[in-house]
Amino acid sequence: MNWDQIKGNWTQLRGKAQQQWGKLTNDDLDVIEGQQTEFLGRLQERYGYTKEQAEKQIEDWYKTVNR
Repeated sequence: MNWDQIKGNWTQLRGKAQQQWGKLTNDDLDVIEGQQTEFLGRLQERYGYTKEQAEKQIEDWYKTVNR
C-alpha cells in the first residue's frame, strides 16, 4: 500500500472511506487528508480498533478500492 498515492488521491478516496466507515465525519476526513497516522488514529477513536486492526482494515479497504 502506497501512502503517497492515498494522500495524492484523497479527494477521490474520501467518499469511499466514508462509505466503508460511516462513523467518520466530514471533519474527520478533512483532518485525515490521506495521512496514515491520522487515518489510523481516527479509526481507533471511532471504532475502538487496535493499531494493528486499523492497519489491517485500511489495507483491506485500499485493496478493494484500488482494483
